[in-house]
Amino acid sequence: MSPDAPAHPGVRFPPPFLYLLPFLGGLALHHWWPIDALRVAPEVLRISGILLGITALTLMFSALATFVRNRTSIAPIRPASTLVRTGPYRLTRNPMYLGLAILYCSLAVLLNRAWPLLFLPLSVLLIDRLVIIREERYLGRAFGDDYERYRREVRRWL
Repeated sequence: MSPDAPAHPGVRFPPPFLYLLPFLGGLALHHWWPIDALRVAPEVLRISGILLGITALTLMFSALATFVRNRTSIAPIRPASTLVRTGPYRLTRNPMYLGLAILYCSLAVLLNRAWPLLFLPLSVLLIDRLVIIREERYLGRAFGDDYERYRREVRRWL
């Protein structure tokens, strides 16, 4: 890594806020212009939302546990000590952000709110451009060829 390069990705805010703010904006918009997301039985919404939530939490906790086992930082304001390629990181380079997107969907389905679902692409775009790109640049500098090989082998999202 060059001496001028930061020793971390340079993300100065908690990435979950990039999901929370559009979600809350969607809820606020629903207050003034309500649109149901799905016109199905409440039981179907509840079961679907719960299954999505379980999937999201399983993915995120598995990713977190993998980081803990590998003794590397989850916070994008701290340096990574290890390039993690095990657990859910075998399937996606960003299981925590993917898990947050699924959790976002889960909550929107459980609440049956269309506006937050319509804002989900904005959240994904913001995470991709403001967080993931910075993290990838940093990991490329920190882990060089190992990271480039990992990038070629594992997709960013799915």
